[in-house]
Amino acid sequence: MEKKVTKIGVLTSGGDAPGMNAAIRAVVRTGLYHGLEMYGIMRGYQGMIDDDIFRMESRSVANIIQRGGTILKTARCKEFYEPEGRKIAYNNLKKRGIDGLVIIGGDGSFRGAVKFSQEFDIPCVGLAGTIDKDISGTDFTIGFDTAVNTAVEAIDKVRDTMDAHDRIFIIEVMGRDAGYIALHSGIATGAENILIPERRTDINSIIASLQEKERRKKMVNLIVVAEGDEFGGANEVEKVLKDKLPKAEIRVCILGHIQRGGSPSCMDRLIASRMGYHAVESLLEGRHNVFVGIQNNRMNYIPLETAVKNKGKISEEWMKIVKILAS
Repeated sequence: MEKKVTKIGVLTSGGDAPGMNAAIRAVVRTGLYHGLEMYGIMRGYQGMIDDDIFRMESRSVANIIQRGGTILKTARCKEFYEPEGRKIAYNNLKKRGIDGLVIIGGDGSFRGAVKFSQEFDIPCVGLAGTIDKDISGTDFTIGFDTAVNTAVEAIDKVRDTMDAHDRIFIIEVMGRDAGYIALHSGIATGAENILIPERRTDINSIIASLQEKERRKKMVNLIVVAEGDEFGGANEVEKVLKDKLPKAEIRVCILGHIQRGGSPSCMDRLIASRMGYHAVESLLEGRHNVFVGIQNNRMNYIPLETAVKNKGKISEEWMKIVKILAS
C-alpha cells in the first residue's frame, strides 16, 4: 500500500506562461483544504538544489490569480541534468518531509520530473504550463490562450498600418518547435500565408503568389511565421522575398516576449485552476507520476513518460482551412 502524501511542493519550470500563478494558487489552496502542508520551491529545479523552499499558506497565494509570470519564478537548471544535482534536490525535500511534487512547466520540465521520480520515492504530477501548446494529451495548455490573443491583438494593429501603406508584412510569433500560435493567430487575422515548423514551407509557391498579386496591384499581404520555421524566422523570409520582389515594400515585425506576459485570460485562469485542483487530488488518490490534461472537457491523466515522448500534432484539417481561407 502506497504511503499517503502529506506534504506537497510546487514549482514552476522552463518558460513562464500566463496562468501559472492561477495554477499555483489552486494547488496550494486545494492542498490546504485537505490538511496538507504546502511548500513553494523558487526558480524550479534550481531552487530544489539551492534549498530555496518555503512554507505556503492561503495568504501566500492571495491576489495572484490575475497576475502574469510566476510568483515562484522560473529557471533552467543544468545541474538537475546530473545525478549529483538530483540527489542534492532529493535530500533538500526529504529533510522537510516533502513527499509529493507538482511541476508546472513544459516538455523539458516533465523530462526532469520523469528522471527524478524514477530515481527517488517522491511522486510527481505535471501540469502543462507552456504558451506553445506542444504537449499531447490535452486540448489546452496553461498560457496558450493568453499568448495567442496577445498575438492576435498585435497583428490586428499591424494590419491597420499595412493596409494604409500597401505593404507586405512578415510577423514572427513564438513557437520554436510548435506552430500553434502562428496557426491560430494567422487564421484569426486573415493571414495570406502561415509558416510553421510542422510543415515544409514552399517558398517558391509563396513568391509566385505574391508576384501574381503584384501584377494585380494587390500589395497588402500578411505572412505569419513561427520563430522555429525552417527558414529561421521572419528576417530570413524577408531576405528571400526582397530578392525576388525588389519593388515590394516589405516590413518585419517580431512580437517576441510580449506574448509571454500580461494578465492571463479567463480561459487560462479557469484551466489552470481546474488542473491545479486535480493535481493535488491525483496525488491524494495515489495517481502518481502523471500529467494532468483536459480533453473534450474531461480530465485526462497520462503517464509523464508518455507525455514527454508524444508531441501535439497539427491536424490536416487545420492546414486545409488555412489554404482555402487564404486563397
